[in-house]
Amino acid sequence: MYKGIFLLYLVCFGTYVLFTRQPDYFDGDRVPATIVIVKDSVSGKPMHLADFSNGYQHFRVKADYYLRSWNEGEKIEVIYETEHPEKGAVYSFWGYWIGLGELIASIVFIVVSFQIAVSITKNPTPEALLEQLDYKEPNKPRYD
Repeated sequence: MYKGIFLLYLVCFGTYVLFTRQPDYFDGDRVPATIVIVKDSVSGKPMHLADFSNGYQHFRVKADYYLRSWNEGEKIEVIYETEHPEKGAVYSFWGYWIGLGELIASIVFIVVSFQIAVSITKNPTPEALLEQLDYKEPNKPRYD
């Protein structure tokens, strides 16, 4: 039972991830980029930006992800949609495909859903048990 639930979770989450990425995986262009570290004008903290070009202009997109660090000058890949290159994203497994927020939310969702399902089916009423014990499969004709 647990294997089936886990397999269903993986299929649903994988489908969700594949079709909800922005910029779109199927329509996006991937180009090489370089990590540039600049100071934030408001807080003064260093920000990691990915500097890339679409052939006409240079763009910089945020490259700060939880549990991911970059070094200045590191070569990476950026994915962007041709209509909106300023909304590009660093193309990596952690950050583009899997984000911390959606990973935590999906795990919480599957645990809560499983606990609800177990609590509903754990203690059936005596009437339901009698109904299950008295059930006889009806006679079906051999050919319909």
